Amino acid sequence: MIIAHQKKDDNIIEYLLYMWQVEDLARAYNLDMKEIEKNVISQYKQPEETMSQIREWWENLVAMLKAEKKEKSGHLQVLENTLNDVNRLHLQLLQDPAEVAYKHTYNSIANLIKDFDNKSGNKYSNDIEAMLAAIYTTFLLKLQGKDVSEGTKDAVQRFSKLLAILAKKYKEELEMKD
Repeated sequence: MIIAHQKKDDNIIEYLLYMWQVEDLARAYNLDMKEIEKNVISQYKQPEETMSQIREWWENLVAMLKAEKKEKSGHLQVLENTLNDVNRLHLQLLQDPAEVAYKHTYNSIANLIKDFDNKSGNKYSNDIEAMLAAIYTTFLLKLQGKDVSEGTKDAVQRFSKLLAILAKKYKEELEMKD
């Protein structure tokens, strides 16, 4: 909860990746709040009031995963909506004549995104989701101690560069609305 709120404010891309990890963590404990309490929530060292908020946040997350029938896979609708909003900005930037550098960066990796999309066997709703999936999948492979090819590492690094620019522009857009 604490990290999620901070990431959502600071970097929307890191927030989405973090929340995908949180969804998988909740699933790893079979959406069982007793297990999540024992193995996750108990690790936080916070005042009781904050611990209560953390518990409530996890309970809400588990309830949403169940209500949306995402017990085994998939992402919460709120995260899909956020992803779609980030993609909206991405498409807007690609159409903006002033965003030459952004367009150049995107065009330099467009084929890598297509390659990942084709090799993954999944059909992602947009390029942003495909890049996030590439980064997240690479993270999971590393956690499992599996090898990641140099080509994949390079692609993920290049995806990360574009997504960092996009996250910054997303934050700027939000600040302009405030």
